[in-house]
Amino acid sequence: MLGLFSRTEFVPKIVYPYLGDYFYAIMIFVIVGFLFNKTTSLKVAIASILICYGIEILQLYQADWINEIRSHRLGALVLGSGFLWSDLVCYTLGGTTGYVLERLFFRKKWLKSKH
Repeated sequence: MLGLFSRTEFVPKIVYPYLGDYFYAIMIFVIVGFLFNKTTSLKVAIASILICYGIEILQLYQADWINEIRSHRLGALVLGSGFLWSDLVCYTLGGTTGYVLERLFFRKKWLKSKH
């Protein structure tokens, strides 16, 4: 939902091009963490960042069949439409944020159980 919100007029123009990709990376972190819940947070972060990088690099591939998928809203949201170096930075920051938030959350939960 935050990713969709990031594409509205309420988001400041300075962060508009980047915020959606940042939230996308956090979403991928959560999905990977959910699917592989026994995996360490660091491995989840690395995997989620690499998945995002892979999707971004896939945007360099412009075959008719994949462009047809991208022409639909859902396809464009999942696959993107054009490669940008800045997106790689956003994915790195988003994956790192997911890692840090998870570590903070579980550390706090661990500290509560110790007392």
